[in-house]
Amino acid sequence: MSFLNQLKSQAQAARQQHSSQQQSAEGRVAQTEAACRLVVAYLADLAQQLNVIAPPAPAFSLDGKTPWPEMHLVDFRCDVRQKRWLGQSVVDYIGMGWRVAPKVGAVGKGVVSVNFLPELERVEARLALGHLKHERFEQRHPENNKLLSVCFEYLAELLGSVRVTPDHDQATLAFRISNATGFEVLTTQLPAVDIHNNALDELARLLLAQPSQFMYLRPAHA
Repeated sequence: MSFLNQLKSQAQAARQQHSSQQQSAEGRVAQTEAACRLVVAYLADLAQQLNVIAPPAPAFSLDGKTPWPEMHLVDFRCDVRQKRWLGQSVVDYIGMGWRVAPKVGAVGKGVVSVNFLPELERVEARLALGHLKHERFEQRHPENNKLLSVCFEYLAELLGSVRVTPDHDQATLAFRISNATGFEVLTTQLPAVDIHNNALDELARLLLAQPSQFMYLRPAHA
């Protein structure tokens, strides 16, 4: 075989490999987009139903000692954003948010006081996580000005959310769930092929602080 023919054989093999890789990449994109469409439809429908039901919220407390009044979940809303990727429009992220508000009456004020650094850090983290409107006050000794405690006056209302971010290269969806079961963030990643109604039912149960297997589903890296 001549040297030119050897090069032609190498070029043909490279073209075949590139074509196979491109088809595989296109398949992962299509699979990821199909999973995203299912998530968008499910969350949009879920939000409509929950806006009618206004389900009860889990127990919240900034310091773990001062309970909030009875709360419920309201104002569910969905959003989906697109981006350009490899010359086509694909899903950038999917989101659903809601408010945790008093079940009876207007939003009231609460006060917590902390005097140990770990407690202070925990309360400040929860205030930030819930996007709570608040004011901070320091109580000091009248004679030596020594810091005695830090007080937070806040509005007993917060935000919850779930954000779904697809990875079209890996055909996975990453889930970030905030304030569904309390002041916390839960994260997991699932293969697009494993996104189906049963899995999303488990997600819905988790968002309502009900017993759920969602965080125990097969992760994408397994």
